[in-house]
Amino acid sequence: MGKDIKLTASDNLRFSAYRADPNSAPKAAIVVIQEIFGVNHHIRAVCDRLAGEGYVAIAPSIFDRIEPNFTSGYSPDEIAVARKFVSNPDWAAMLRDTQAAIDAVRDVGPVGIIGFCLGGSIAYAAATKLSGLSAAVGYYGGAIARFADDKPQVPTQLHFGEKDASIPLSDVDMIRTKRPEVEIHVYPGAQHGFHCDERASYDKKSAEIAWPRSLAFFAKHLSK
Repeated sequence: MGKDIKLTASDNLRFSAYRADPNSAPKAAIVVIQEIFGVNHHIRAVCDRLAGEGYVAIAPSIFDRIEPNFTSGYSPDEIAVARKFVSNPDWAAMLRDTQAAIDAVRDVGPVGIIGFCLGGSIAYAAATKLSGLSAAVGYYGGAIARFADDKPQVPTQLHFGEKDASIPLSDVDMIRTKRPEVEIHVYPGAQHGFHCDERASYDKKSAEIAWPRSLAFFAKHLSK
């Protein structure tokens, strides 16, 4: 269903992406932004799921500027290695690459964005700064609290785990206060990464509530 492609950013950097297309005429397009683990098996599976729902899905490799084709699993050692990519994140560069992905699928119709972990923060930042989007969904983005003074320009939905050790509920409350227009869901007992069925923190019950919410949000805001 999916294939590896190349994108070109505004500064002429050529980098990799994964694109999955539906079997019939697409409803719209969705940009999928990775965790710190690259465009790995999980992110490709998310793209494939979205294609199965009728969307063109594209996941840009936003770490290609640092280490082309980096992917990782979720063992403690792999997590430790992946953290190096966010020790000093270049948000502007990652947003340039995200914009390139948006531009690559604009011809399909309305474009949404969904991101997880680091990608959740980028999805929120994209909603505030980038062009060509119609909706944004972010899962457990740790930097969203820092970006909360910036108002999304498109409808935005956020998902957080109640027991996320890296995102205290005080941060979520602050986001709610600053951004009352944003739809926010908190999942009881869920930890960071609760949506990823390849992580030890996977919470099946929460994931099976969050995903349909995300799809319903896109269905509402990405209609042609």
